[in-house]
Amino acid sequence: MQLPFPLAEEPDQATREKGRLLFAGETDFLKGVVAMDGLPPSDRIEVCFAGRSNVGKSSLINALTGRKGLARASNTPGRTQEINFFTAGEEHYLVDLPGYGFANAPIPVVEKWQRLLKRYLSGRQNLRRAFVLVDHRHGVKPVDEEIMSLLDSSAVTFQCVLTKEDKVKAKDRPRILDQVREKLSKHPAAFPELIVTSSEKGDGIETLRSTIATLI
Repeated sequence: MQLPFPLAEEPDQATREKGRLLFAGETDFLKGVVAMDGLPPSDRIEVCFAGRSNVGKSSLINALTGRKGLARASNTPGRTQEINFFTAGEEHYLVDLPGYGFANAPIPVVEKWQRLLKRYLSGRQNLRRAFVLVDHRHGVKPVDEEIMSLLDSSAVTFQCVLTKEDKVKAKDRPRILDQVREKLSKHPAAFPELIVTSSEKGDGIETLRSTIATLI
């Protein structure tokens, strides 16, 4: 019997080449948005990346694009409260959502960001998929489930991407994967496939590139 939420298979050569070509082109920071009227035109295929603070989101975006300084990593959770747009080639936007689970941000700041996030997710017609990043060491936490529930209610398909695989002991992986699968099974918007990555070692990066490149 096939496991629910199996690990994504390695892309075939043609799909891998699509992913390589997409991210071999120019990838540039376009703008940071703090209000809906600042959003760029919805004229490209768009994917967004969500994850709690310190999950390794900036490192993953930098690994995807092959540009170390493109997305700025911060040691201060909740420091960046903008929705950051990047152009990838001629047809894609990569969208970096602020890290949720603000440890040090004031409550009014968090509430303002949450309102913006809800409006963005509900009103962006060209958004093809959200990638919800989960730290492989810890599995799905309650704060991750909050964003997953928001994506459910916004009818936005999301795919779980596990980060920092290189920091997980082999004996712990099956237990953590079981926990992730059990949590995802409760969310109707969850795409039924997991991508496991390590930004440091490059594991899963080609698979994620190929997934993005084949979204229509």
